[in-house]
Amino acid sequence: MSNYVRRRWRYLMAKMTGDFEERADPKVQLEQAIYEAQDQHRRLVEQAANVIANQKQTEMQLNRAMEELEKVSGSTRQALRMAADAGGRGDAAKAGEYNQTAEAFANRLIATENQVESLKTMSLQTAQAAQAAKVAVQQNSAALQRKLSERQKLLSQLDQAKMQEQLNTAMGSLSTTVGQDTPTLDQVRTKIEQRYARALGTSELGGQGVEARMLEVEQAAMGSEAQGRLAEMRQSMGLGPGPGAEAALPASAPGEIGTSTAPLSPADPQPADGVHQRSTNPKP
Repeated sequence: MSNYVRRRWRYLMAKMTGDFEERADPKVQLEQAIYEAQDQHRRLVEQAANVIANQKQTEMQLNRAMEELEKVSGSTRQALRMAADAGGRGDAAKAGEYNQTAEAFANRLIATENQVESLKTMSLQTAQAAQAAKVAVQQNSAALQRKLSERQKLLSQLDQAKMQEQLNTAMGSLSTTVGQDTPTLDQVRTKIEQRYARALGTSELGGQGVEARMLEVEQAAMGSEAQGRLAEMRQSMGLGPGPGAEAALPASAPGEIGTSTAPLSPADPQPADGVHQRSTNPKP
């Protein structure tokens, strides 16, 4: 039973993780990854700073120990000289006291020397650790810079992917049904073409009927009558014939001049269009 519950729990966790990964925004996940890298670099810098601080502190302790070693060494020599001087003067008691003091300084000198040696070893180790920490910080900083540059590239690719997805959706909507109440462009085009073809067919059928030909004859007659009236008005005003005037005039018999046979009086306006008329004045 426990194995089944454990497997079931793992299955649910995997399913939830998969669903989350599908619905998660890549931009947010990218920012999370960059933030984690920056936080890791910050922690590394803090650790490196602690290592370097330890190395600096060890150096200061070593310097103090070496100063103490030099001081104790000088005191030991001074105690030996004073013991020798007291022995030379025949003061055995003073000589013994100075010898005891020199021995105490010698013991301190030995302890200080051991401390100095230990601090030298520690200082060497901390110096190596500090150098390694500096190198690690530099490498991690370079890696972080590469990640920041990669972020800009990935964000640009993500924007391009979103734009392409929207374009694909828009192009797909032109050939596929978007919804029950929304026709596609192909459906609308087919509907318009059907109406246009039906209208052309109806127009062709109507143009072949008797009524259509009668209307065409009436329009031609009206146009001819209008051209004739315009020609008469131009003649009365002394203007030249307009375009299509010859077509508007009635056809004359062979041998006749296409003008009125009535004689012209002097008061009548003379035609200016070059039509042949008999002159009323005799030739000289």
